[in-house]
Amino acid sequence: MPQFPELIQALLDPRIYPDSPPKVELVQTQMSFIFLAGDYVYKVKKPVNLGYLDYTTLEKRRFYCQREVELNRRLCPEAYLGVVAIARQAGRVSINGSGRPVEYAVKMRRLPQEAMLDVRLARNQATPEMLAAVAQKLARFHEKAETNAAISAFGDLNAISQNTAENFNQTGKYVGTTISPEKCEHIRSFTENFLVQNAPLFRRRVSEGRIRDCHGDLHAAHVCFGNGICIYDCIEFNDRFRYGDVASEVAFLAMDLDHYRRADLSQHFVNAYLTASGDTELKTLLNFYKCYRAYVRGKVEGFKLDDPYISEAEKKKILAVARDYFALADSYTAPEGVKK
Repeated sequence: MPQFPELIQALLDPRIYPDSPPKVELVQTQMSFIFLAGDYVYKVKKPVNLGYLDYTTLEKRRFYCQREVELNRRLCPEAYLGVVAIARQAGRVSINGSGRPVEYAVKMRRLPQEAMLDVRLARNQATPEMLAAVAQKLARFHEKAETNAAISAFGDLNAISQNTAENFNQTGKYVGTTISPEKCEHIRSFTENFLVQNAPLFRRRVSEGRIRDCHGDLHAAHVCFGNGICIYDCIEFNDRFRYGDVASEVAFLAMDLDHYRRADLSQHFVNAYLTASGDTELKTLLNFYKCYRAYVRGKVEGFKLDDPYISEAEKKKILAVARDYFALADSYTAPEGVKK
């Protein structure tokens, strides 16, 4: 979209916003332009096709904005206010104003940064009681989350094998940089053997309805302790990344707590979820899915090493984080499930 740079500049002007905030800050991700405007956040999707997501048309971006609001209201209804049109008339840009819509944005209530779980972990301000409350909220969510034959198919061994194989294929070019060949093969062997040895359990999880429409991206940065608990920024752009065993979702946050060197909170979170859900079989799957989720995080960090806009100094930090996640993934392959 040739007008995009101009549009982004226009959206940095506080005067076009309904409540005229004192200033507007821009934060970018690979997928979005995020405008921090006073008490609100406006999230504009970039017109990109990354293979696993496609935002290349205005209609697709509007659809996925609406989908983002709909899905995230399941776990954070107070923050997701709706979708707003960004219109242009006589050269003037406005939000929900008159004129032709040229873009759409998700409008959110701004959440306090200091209340985010990753920030609290860094400041040693996270408690067992807080993680127990997250576990209870998550168990209630999973109990009510949608499941049907199409969703359950993502718990099939073939689907899980596809996801794990994709992991190894996509990290091929980084072997020797972010992960050693020996560690990669060790994790691959563990993964393939676990799937074979536990095939009856995976099939039973499907028949018991444990495959649900989950959050899909449940790590510490997406949990906020404000007025209550807000779990936000779920995956809206690809159902395959959201549909899965509830055990995988629990393992994601448990793994991230391990990554922050809080294995104590990780275990407390898991125990609280087991108590709230009664899902005792989850324990058998926990290290398998922790390994998978840690490998994904290492893979995603590695992708950033190819970004020409990231400085070499920042890439050194990214490389260290990627290696740390891969080391964590490898630790879960031990019989006792070593934790950091």
